Amino acid sequence: MPFALLFTLTLALMAVFQLALVFGAPLGHFAWGGQHRVLPARKRIGSVISILIYGIMAVVAWDRVGAFSIFPDQFSQVAMWVIFAYSTLGILMNAISRSKPERYTMVPVAVALSVLSFLIAMGYGEMAMAI
Repeated sequence: MPFALLFTLTLALMAVFQLALVFGAPLGHFAWGGQHRVLPARKRIGSVISILIYGIMAVVAWDRVGAFSIFPDQFSQVAMWVIFAYSTLGILMNAISRSKPERYTMVPVAVALSVLSFLIAMGYGEMAMAI
């Protein structure tokens, strides 16, 4: 469960960051390729979509560790592996960014999300079921 908590807290911080971008904070050099300090409308929509994806990822993680049961077990297991792949792809995508601020801040975040999603996908942190 500590992995799901750290995973969720990291996603929550990312959601706050994305929300700031949606509302026009001049932080665009840390995201979306770093070409705009203030994101244009299309990329702000991308930030809204990212926030929704983060929420889904958190729900799947908590389902996977057994904090609650929304999805069938097999679905949450497979979905967590998909999240791991998505997070791992995020490492690559942030690493090839032309924006140094994005590379220096988002690569470590993507690595953390990838490691945590791997641990959750592997079943570490599953809640013990009472008999």
